[in-house]
Amino acid sequence: MSGVTGQVDANGCLISADPELLALHVGAGGVLGGKVAIPQIATLARLARTLGILVSRPVIVADGNRTLELLIRAKIEGPIVKLAISTWVEAPLLVQSPEGFAGRDHDFARLEADGAWETDGKLIMIRFSAGIDVDLGAGLGAVLGKPLSGLFTLLPSDDGALPIMNALAHRTPFDHQRAQLLMGHQPLVELSGEPLFDTSGRFAGIRGQLRGDTVQLVGGPDATISAGVGPETNALAERLNNALRKPISRIIANADSIGRQGDGPLRHDYVDYAADIASAGRHLLGLVDDLADLQAIERPDFHVAAEDIDLADIVRRASGLLSVRASDSKVAIDRPDASENLPATGEFRRVLQILVNLIGNAVRYSPPGSKVWIRTEQEGDTATVIVADQGKGIAAEDQERIFEKFERVDSTEAGGSGLGLYVARKLARAMQGDITVDSAPGQGARFALTLPSRA
Repeated sequence: MSGVTGQVDANGCLISADPELLALHVGAGGVLGGKVAIPQIATLARLARTLGILVSRPVIVADGNRTLELLIRAKIEGPIVKLAISTWVEAPLLVQSPEGFAGRDHDFARLEADGAWETDGKLIMIRFSAGIDVDLGAGLGAVLGKPLSGLFTLLPSDDGALPIMNALAHRTPFDHQRAQLLMGHQPLVELSGEPLFDTSGRFAGIRGQLRGDTVQLVGGPDATISAGVGPETNALAERLNNALRKPISRIIANADSIGRQGDGPLRHDYVDYAADIASAGRHLLGLVDDLADLQAIERPDFHVAAEDIDLADIVRRASGLLSVRASDSKVAIDRPDASENLPATGEFRRVLQILVNLIGNAVRYSPPGSKVWIRTEQEGDTATVIVADQGKGIAAEDQERIFEKFERVDSTEAGGSGLGLYVARKLARAMQGDITVDSAPGQGARFALTLPSRA
């Protein structure tokens, strides 16, 4: 059977359907005009609406004593999501891998309290439990529909293995898969889960759980995971997380949800209000993170690791993290190509933090249609990264002031907390390097990060 169609309105209700789809919907407890009763189809319609694009996914649906394999296209047209099912065949029952997942019930709803996530057979994220997008520091629009590799960098265990890859190869559950989130301040998380297969042996996706705020990256991308820098720092981070970060994150998520108009159309000015609330929330969240960094670097026992790093590689990573922001601002980032390397000594995650700040500032203060240039140089025992923009520049009398606490080039402009450059220079100097600026009004700015080079 093929060519089955249906329509879902802005409230997630099935408002029209061909007889076959309607029968499936009613069999799952739904009624015409009510919420879509088949979770997989409801998720697909919501994903199409959230992303605003055509989404096509194979799904497997249980219907009484049979299992249906459907290929569904969901297309947004105004307030309506149009469904077109081009494949409709009976398929083998979807089962979990023989070993099971630590003896737990695999029903997705039962995992929600523990941070559930699920991918399809192409490792595209198709479901997250309520609130997990807040824990990730991003709205659903930045999570759903993205490949697993676009959200996380998977980190090897101490023996160099990737637990998730072993699980896929051997059809077994996995746990303690360390991963670094590729958004926000790149927190470290742990993934656990189980690959899904049907009885014909076809891979159907992964269902698992996420644990955050449990680990901290100390070394480079191949480093091990260890405890934080000290009990007082950890205590402050926990207090900030409970008192500020989580509530602000929920405000941002709710404002983003309102702005997406997922529960129905809103007046245009209300959508703008929601965007303003989300923007202000992100500003506050950045300030919370800056204050935590400030508390850490001003401790008497603060220190950084001396690691062998590749500055050019970290530049490429930082540029990649800011590529979406740059694209939204219509600013191009010209970064070192993949063949370039610059050996240096410093702490990987702290150097990444510095470069995200410098490149992010360059993007923020660059006019649309301009370019940010990033170059690497080595001279003697010094390795240098230069970040140059085409912004309005910085007057000579302001070039030292901007490295002080809570100072910015122009306090009347929208911007950060005024702590970013202060923290960045303190970190650079703790690694036996420095940050300097060369600029003039109307001629853009050139920020240079220097670190000890490595032969």
